[in-house]
Amino acid sequence: MENSYLNPFLDQYLEHLIVVKGLSENSIESYERDIIYLLDFLDKESIRVQDLDEDALFLYFLILRQKGLSNKTLSRMLSSIRGFLDFLIYLEVIDSNPARLFDGPRFSRTLPQVLTKDEVSRLIEGANINTRLGFRDRTLMETMYGAGLRVSETCNLSILDIDFQTGFLNIRGKGDKDRMVPIHLGALELLEEYISFWRSKFSPKVDNVFLNRSGMPLSRQGIWKIIKKYAKLSGINKEISPHTLRHCFATHLLEGGADLRTVQVLLGHADISTTEIYTHVQTQRLIEVHRRCHPRAGN
Repeated sequence: MENSYLNPFLDQYLEHLIVVKGLSENSIESYERDIIYLLDFLDKESIRVQDLDEDALFLYFLILRQKGLSNKTLSRMLSSIRGFLDFLIYLEVIDSNPARLFDGPRFSRTLPQVLTKDEVSRLIEGANINTRLGFRDRTLMETMYGAGLRVSETCNLSILDIDFQTGFLNIRGKGDKDRMVPIHLGALELLEEYISFWRSKFSPKVDNVFLNRSGMPLSRQGIWKIIKKYAKLSGINKEISPHTLRHCFATHLLEGGADLRTVQVLLGHADISTTEIYTHVQTQRLIEVHRRCHPRAGN
């Protein structure tokens, strides 16, 4: 198949499949076709492959499902994307593979993974605020959950992006689009103390809010490890990622009575179809609660 899609990552991956994996020509064509479909979608949505996350990938497969593609086809396409993204991790283009969180063609029933409000509290409060790392981690998780931030937005958050007088964060999201997001008083107070006292203990070399031990910005992988660490400490056995806190933010807002359009604006979704995944989560949870709690449900 002639490669008319000029993408250096795709070119390198196809060469890898030929030289290292020794795949047949038909297999190579199938991988190429599946990945080109994804890259075309990302191009239309103005999303760089480096910024691909669960939200975008979920919307992509939702669109494919609406086109009537079979579970077998969706499963094959997901496998192609997983392999491609794993290769990008090898190239150090991305830090994690969002496709690894999807459960085959039944992904729409299992994602996004959401914690209960109690589990979120346990996760966040698991950090020891009497140490510089613990205070940073507590502030980090409280900010991500309090404002529904993507992990990349958290990495890039600057001190100048925080307006302590109004209680708003200025977030630069996908496509360099800015949005103003309010954050609750508790998170704001943590940010203020962290910046005024604890942050200096990291010997800052940049203006980013959240720093690693060397005073440089926390990476996506660094945040991933922090979330995993406190999930384990808190006894949370669900498969979660930094994006889970964003999912929880949206779901808990809707459960509290927020309308879908408001949640869309807060999350920075260009398309409300992406935000609608959270209504699917709510519906599924209602069904599960009804089946578990209704006295006649077992009859």
